[in-house]
Amino acid sequence: MYAGLLPGFVIATLGIGAVLVTAMTTALAMVEPAESGLASGVVNTFHEVGGSIGVAVVSTVAASGFEHGSAAGFRDAFTVCAVAAGAGAVVALGLVPRGKPRSTGGPHVH
Repeated sequence: MYAGLLPGFVIATLGIGAVLVTAMTTALAMVEPAESGLASGVVNTFHEVGGSIGVAVVSTVAASGFEHGSAAGFRDAFTVCAVAAGAGAVVALGLVPRGKPRSTGGPHVH
């Protein structure tokens, strides 16, 4: 039963890594260099808080299926994840600025 979960976990893991890198790159490219620390902190904070809330919600939905003696809670939890991912994609389309990020002239070393 649990072996069927592995492909979804692998895909989610790859997606989470790609999203974090993209979010960090977009946030840092769209702010002034003096504000890059603040932007980095905001992205990391929302990543951690969002992950915590997401795990709490999804595990609660999954656990509600266990109360009735079935694994149907996993299906409901994955549905919640899919809906949240779709909603996040729609919101990102509106929030991510259009255009090409400005060039920084190379890596910054402190």
